[in-house]
Amino acid sequence: MKRTTIKLPDDLDGRIRHEAARRDMTVSDWTREALAAHLPNAGARRFGAAGAGRSGRSDISERVEEILRGEWDR
Repeated sequence: MKRTTIKLPDDLDGRIRHEAARRDMTVSDWTREALAAHLPNAGARRFGAAGAGRSGRSDISERVEEILRGEWDR
């Protein structure tokens, strides 16, 4: 595990310590949990445009040559 030092305003430090104590956690554990909750999952990639051009047809990959030939002839 790697150690990191950050600077916090006194009020934020107090709030973190209070919340960690309320949850019966160390400040380090609470901080790791809070940071992890704000980062995207390492293994999960989000592709917002995936499926944006969806045609509703399931045979596109089988007909790619035919489709491209049709587009070329236009």
